[in-house]
Amino acid sequence: MAQYNGSSSSSISPIMSLPQDHLYTIVLLLPVDSILSFSITCKRFKSWICFDSLWESICRRDWGAVSVDALKSSSGSNTQRLPWMRLYKEVYRLDSVSCRKLADSDSQSLFPSPRASHSLNFVSDCLVLFGGGCEGGRHLDDTWVAYVGNDIRRTFKWQKIDSGVPSGRFGHACVTIGHNLVLFGGINDRGIRQNDTWVGQVFRDNHHISISWRLLNVQSVAPPPRGAHAACNDGERKIVIQGGIGLNGLRLGDTWILELSENLCDGTWHEVVIQPSPPPRSGHTLTYIGGTGMVLFGGRGLGYEVLNDVWLLQMSEGHLKWVHIFYEPQNITGGVSLPRVGHSATLILGSRVLIYGGEDSQRHRKDDFWVLDISSILPNQVQPSPTRTNMWRRLKTKGYKPNKRSFHRACTDDSGCYIYVFGGMIDGLIQPAEASAMKFDGELFLVELGTLF
Repeated sequence: MAQYNGSSSSSISPIMSLPQDHLYTIVLLLPVDSILSFSITCKRFKSWICFDSLWESICRRDWGAVSVDALKSSSGSNTQRLPWMRLYKEVYRLDSVSCRKLADSDSQSLFPSPRASHSLNFVSDCLVLFGGGCEGGRHLDDTWVAYVGNDIRRTFKWQKIDSGVPSGRFGHACVTIGHNLVLFGGINDRGIRQNDTWVGQVFRDNHHISISWRLLNVQSVAPPPRGAHAACNDGERKIVIQGGIGLNGLRLGDTWILELSENLCDGTWHEVVIQPSPPPRSGHTLTYIGGTGMVLFGGRGLGYEVLNDVWLLQMSEGHLKWVHIFYEPQNITGGVSLPRVGHSATLILGSRVLIYGGEDSQRHRKDDFWVLDISSILPNQVQPSPTRTNMWRRLKTKGYKPNKRSFHRACTDDSGCYIYVFGGMIDGLIQPAEASAMKFDGELFLVELGTLF
């Protein structure tokens, strides 16, 4: 490249002589740090690099078209005025979340009853809540839906759907695939573990919502019955479940994959037996992080101990591998212990996992938010690394202060900026660590990343 003399007013960097569309193509091949470095060394480039049209393309590249389009829809009439550069920097430097309690738009309408170990999914611009456990150790078999759409005011109305299926349960797993839900397993109030697989299709006519459930044909092979397991999809038509509580209360450490047909009418389960693999556990989380990876975190182990280990499941061209990601908890900024069970783990904008709540081995519930930064995980480095301190970061909390909780559920909208949290176990008025003082919660609140709008 020809030398550029920054001191000469008549000199023009060769790269700035290129047509703008060619410059866009080149810049979008670079990491953001390099883009910002170029803007420091070249004044002409610095002025050009601030164009929001460029940063919208960078956001689309790094966050995906679905997230960017959802953000544009959420902004309503401000579609052309989204400050993409500022948004990118806020997400990149994320240091806080804002919480807001949500209320039904109609004060006279019904609400879902308090519960824990239920499922909560965002599908077809709707929240779908199913099942869970409630007071007296009973299961619930109700389904609630609410149309949220892209309204930044987040007002909505709960609707109760009585379909009779699936049967009542708690501790099940429910995963979103397109406009469908796939539900597996769970425990009923007689303590019976189940291993049935259901597909629910969501239909919406204006604000009227219905769900059609059907039992999935999986031939004769299925995972052993269980509850309190972890599950997620691979971004397409495969679902992974791991661990849970099986028959006789035994904690499991197996990994199973469900491969669904294109029309979601049939599916095939098969077990994945690979070593090393995560030890048996329940109440943990498994989160799809994009590409070919899933992250497993925490849970309760065989000895009833609460875990804080991180595992990465890599799925590439039919080859699967569990990688144990080592880190030193004492080196984490903030000094707060991370072991927990019954937490939530949600993929948010920027390909990071937001960990919220849960409880430790003394049943002390949490109200903290942590970001697990996937970009700092290097799968080829599987030895303990005392210098790996940027893997975890605790976030500040602004606005509404929800109760400490565990065994709640959380999900994001299509943008990855807004996280909905419902229910869970919260502390009673006295001796909160004792089982008799536990309380079921029926609160829904919204968690927003920073101050994006």
